[in-house]
Amino acid sequence: MKPFAYVRPERTEEAIDRFAAQPGARFLAGGTNLVDLMKLGVAGPPLLIDINGLPLDAVEETAAGGLHIGATARNSDVAAHPLVRVRYPALSQALLAGASPQLRNAATTGGNLLQRTRCPYFQDASKPCNKRAPGSGCPAREGVHRDLAVLGHSAHCVATHPSDMAVALAALDAEVRLRGPAGERTVPVAEFHRLPGDRPDRDTVIEDGELITGVTLPAPPSGARGAYRKARDRASYAFALASVAAVLTVEGGRIGHAALAFGGLAHKPWRARAAEEVLRGAPATAETYRRAADAELAAAEPLRDNGFKVPLARNLAVSVLHDLASRTDTTG
Repeated sequence: MKPFAYVRPERTEEAIDRFAAQPGARFLAGGTNLVDLMKLGVAGPPLLIDINGLPLDAVEETAAGGLHIGATARNSDVAAHPLVRVRYPALSQALLAGASPQLRNAATTGGNLLQRTRCPYFQDASKPCNKRAPGSGCPAREGVHRDLAVLGHSAHCVATHPSDMAVALAALDAEVRLRGPAGERTVPVAEFHRLPGDRPDRDTVIEDGELITGVTLPAPPSGARGAYRKARDRASYAFALASVAAVLTVEGGRIGHAALAFGGLAHKPWRARAAEEVLRGAPATAETYRRAADAELAAAEPLRDNGFKVPLARNLAVSVLHDLASRTDTTG
């Protein structure tokens, strides 16, 4: 066990100040990922700043008809919240698809966004890994990579982002609210996580010392329906091989609003902009859904053992879009 200090501030400003005063400090909420990484020797912060005492756990309707979810709101509470279940079913479904009930009772909104990859090379401190030790290499490219990225990867990293929740939030046009030494700012969830490039050690665009204070979702489009679907190796407590979150409106047999995001395929939740362009204004047919999925997945570059993810993601997208469209058409 490496020694570390622990503090539990009562104010958000105090937490940020304590972080700034101690290089390498980490914020602690549910601890469901960070504590595991400390046990594995992957993370060794000199100071843990427990933010559970801060007033950041509310789930509240916004004046604009959207929803604000505090950073320390527990995943189980968010999934069960009436406004989430009715207005944002894709988010509720994504949360319930993740981990186990016990972990969902501890895991938080902010921590879910910041969880790190489950690539086996990253989690094994005895192995090289550019994400953990920049410049050491990426043995996953030639080694065990069945579960890893087919979109947006680089020569330096083929890891995938593990969150289910973040995929739904990306499709829902949610924004992450941040507070740090320079003040407050918001970042769209779809832009919050980074592709690896030559800096795979940087998972997100969060700046040093910034604290996630919450996530804000806009009001859903009128008549929209949403869903999240996940393919995995076993029925529960497994990360996605591929997943899809979608929000759709259909009127008169044609698609209006279309938002689509993939999980399990890239270093970040993958907002499917090319697919959305194909969908908007097009007939709500199986052929349209197939063309949209193919337009997005044409950029895929599978490795030796994970090419199956491309047809898997394609079939998931077609299935989710078909089911949503059949329940969404407002004709008549």
